[in-house]
Amino acid sequence: MFKKSLLFISLASIVFAGNIKMDLNAKYGANNFHTKGAQKYAQLVKDYSKGSVNITVHPGSALIKGNPLKAVKDATVAMTDMFIPFTSGGGKVFGISALPFIADSYDEAYKLYQLAKPAYEKTAKKWNQKILYSVTWPASGFYSKKQINTIADFDDVKTRTYDKNSAAFVNKAGGSAVALPWGEVYSSLRTGMVDSVVTSSASGKDGKFWEVLSHYTKINYAYPLQAVTINLDYWNSLSKAQQGAMLKAAKEIEASQWEAAKQEDKVALETLAKNGVIVNEASQELKTQLDKIADELLKEYLSDANSQIKKIFEEYRK
Repeated sequence: MFKKSLLFISLASIVFAGNIKMDLNAKYGANNFHTKGAQKYAQLVKDYSKGSVNITVHPGSALIKGNPLKAVKDATVAMTDMFIPFTSGGGKVFGISALPFIADSYDEAYKLYQLAKPAYEKTAKKWNQKILYSVTWPASGFYSKKQINTIADFDDVKTRTYDKNSAAFVNKAGGSAVALPWGEVYSSLRTGMVDSVVTSSASGKDGKFWEVLSHYTKINYAYPLQAVTINLDYWNSLSKAQQGAMLKAAKEIEASQWEAAKQEDKVALETLAKNGVIVNEASQELKTQLDKIADELLKEYLSDANSQIKKIFEEYRK
């Protein structure tokens, strides 16, 4: 209670001055396209608020080492971006965008996002924060040391996965899922602790995976979301004009960043190929086999889901 009172006092003094400064924790490095998007967002907010809202972006998760939901809830940091499916506390709702083989294009991923958006916002509100915008990653593919043509090629692979869904997918395909922080992936590939990774073309480019892996299969596993949130106490301390400026900037940057994700995918795939990675489309046989696994996983996911989540998928399937 005392801590929260101090927060209100601090906020009140900032607003009284007619100017507010906030820090935004960006999970990835300065060259990542999500971080670049956050930088552009900060500039737009400054422009649209006529300089009354100033956001400083801190790349490389410089301000948060633990759970981003909790950090924003407690006002350890005013704002952050977060990889939604991997964020502890988001429950089943935050796993929606990472369900395998539900969306197979950016348009379908955006449709699913729009349907799930109210559920995301409801979950964020429980954690004392507001989602400002969300952007997809390029579709997750499969990096490996061998070509993946059929489900049989998953036998004996040791795959770094990024959430419960991707782990279940790899295990059902016949491989072994391994949970690792992103910072340990490259060294684990070097030592053989893992020999494959489920992640996007962009992450493989940023991680220089051509130094440790030789193949990338475009299985279009999922289009997981990265979101930017703000602490509700900070949000409520803003004037209507300042809130309007932030929402206007959020709408604009969300639209441009969804397009940027497509361009990032194209550039990343070209970079991978240029550096010797063999980039393959998934064969029809592999797609059919993986779709069967996806159906099993969706049934399991929905078996104990609440009515709101079930309705999302009913609407999506129409």
